[in-house]
Amino acid sequence: MFDFEYQLKMLPEKPGVYLMKNSLGEVIYVGKAKILKNRVRQYFQNSKNHSEKVRVMVSHIAEFEYIITDSEMEALILECNLIKKYRPRYNILLKDDKHYPFIKITTNEDFPRVFVTRTKVKDGNKYFGPYTDASAVYETLELIKKVFPIRNCKRNIAENGTKTRPCLNYYINLCKAPCAGYISKEEYKKIIDDILDLLSGKNHTIVEELKRSMEEASEKLEFEKAAGLRDKINAVETIMEKQKIFMDNFEDEDFINMYSDEKDTCVQVFFLREGKIIGREHFMLENTAFEPKEEVLSEFVKSFYSGAAVVPKNIYIPCILDGELIEQWLTMKRGSKVWLKVPKKGDKKNLLDMVEKNAKMTLEQFKLKLLRDKEIHKIALEELAELLNLDDLPYRIEAYDISNIQGVDSVGSMIVFESGKPKNSDYRRFKINTVKGANDYDSMREILERRFSHGLEEIKKIQERNLEFSMGKFSVFPDLILMDGGKGQVNVALEVLKSFNIDIPVCGMVKDYKHQTRGIIYNNMELPVREDSNVMQLVTRIQDEVHRFAITYHRSLRNKRVLHSVLEDIPNIGEKRRKELLKKFGSIENIKKATMEDLLDTPSIDRKAAESVQQYFKQEENR
Repeated sequence: MFDFEYQLKMLPEKPGVYLMKNSLGEVIYVGKAKILKNRVRQYFQNSKNHSEKVRVMVSHIAEFEYIITDSEMEALILECNLIKKYRPRYNILLKDDKHYPFIKITTNEDFPRVFVTRTKVKDGNKYFGPYTDASAVYETLELIKKVFPIRNCKRNIAENGTKTRPCLNYYINLCKAPCAGYISKEEYKKIIDDILDLLSGKNHTIVEELKRSMEEASEKLEFEKAAGLRDKINAVETIMEKQKIFMDNFEDEDFINMYSDEKDTCVQVFFLREGKIIGREHFMLENTAFEPKEEVLSEFVKSFYSGAAVVPKNIYIPCILDGELIEQWLTMKRGSKVWLKVPKKGDKKNLLDMVEKNAKMTLEQFKLKLLRDKEIHKIALEELAELLNLDDLPYRIEAYDISNIQGVDSVGSMIVFESGKPKNSDYRRFKINTVKGANDYDSMREILERRFSHGLEEIKKIQERNLEFSMGKFSVFPDLILMDGGKGQVNVALEVLKSFNIDIPVCGMVKDYKHQTRGIIYNNMELPVREDSNVMQLVTRIQDEVHRFAITYHRSLRNKRVLHSVLEDIPNIGEKRRKELLKKFGSIENIKKATMEDLLDTPSIDRKAAESVQQYFKQEENR
């Protein structure tokens, strides 16, 4: 047993990070401390001043460990990394770990391209964003291509390179065909400069030039050309409308504010770039209303910016945070000074108040939608229970699917719906270990046996240690199991449950010849379900979700295998270097585009290895 009294006495008076664990050995909380001895001891002293969340967390702590650091800044960085790694249940976690899209202009090429990317690297190119509305980004990109005749191919086109025949885009006036040498590098650069000005907000000159050209075309009776220029003016003005000026200054700024009801908190972030609001995002932080505002905001800022591609120069917040420490950490991430500011009056304060109003409205709408959805889900579960003649509502539903291509990279997936909605934290993936080839029945048997054997083991440990069943990963059993298939899959599930002496009803979700959900198999009979019924909508959602989850995992394994096979062909790149390259760049496409400087910045990659990488992809492109 863990000796708390002794371990608390042994805590050092140094900065560091502490990890709280439950009796199953899972990390349930990660925190940092300027002085570990003082901070950790506070949890186990008088709980009168603790929040409800802290009291519940402390009741589940079975042991703790700590890591000493040289400074509080190092502790903050380590804390962020460990929270990402363990995703502890009592830390404030952002469920929307998004990679926001950027518009990238490859200015380091002779004839630059313009496209959307979700990865920002230091490669000497120009990036605009991040944008929170992906659809608006793609719409803007389409408008840019409509106005400016730039290439969208991925060829490596150099000014003095080999000339090729132009593609269709040249003949429909969407490209000036630099591949064929029909436009010089300097002329093409003027087009790119206009795009850079447009995305930077310096767009009035472009509109004036287009209007002048349109008037000249009209005077020369070139009405078709004038109409084309008119469409381009409309397109540019549409882009300008999306980039409304809000502030007079042209600095990158984020405005963060929050609103709490009796239980939850909504944090709203407004992104300002070049003085324009380019988007906003909100995050729901559940069961945080009773925690100090400063603490919630501090945790949010650390969590949000630890994964952000861009840290702005100024961040406006409603209250002062943890001294200068977070500000110093953000400065390190940005590479230049970052200011955390609490405006008291003026435009900045007004905008921050507006962000709070948006947070309040979003939280209220979220709660109303939650209530409405809860009622709809309850009706669907009642109808499902009636259809299957169940004694109780199937509060927790688990669905299973198998995915492979001709037996290769075979995987299984388990998704969970509780109260009629997905519970993503309980989703599980299984890599098939014992079955060779495309045998879905035996693959399903394997994952079900693994799922319920793990569950029974966890239940035994939980009962021995008097813990909550929700503490385990597999300890909570479903009220109903749905199989993505017909009688065969259902019978496999029933056999597995019988072998474990577990009694859970099992249904099959069958599809028609158009691969649409047709109905439910139960007790070896297909039950009639109306297409427009709440039950059919629920079953269809579950079937689509389990299929999506299985396919996503299968693709990730397949892509990983393909990635490794490509990198294995490169001379001087061994297993360690392959892992480092994939870890840094994330994909073959990014490795392909990497500059020599980026490659040399990768651990274990020397100049010889970097040259091998670039030479390999250059030869591949020529082939």
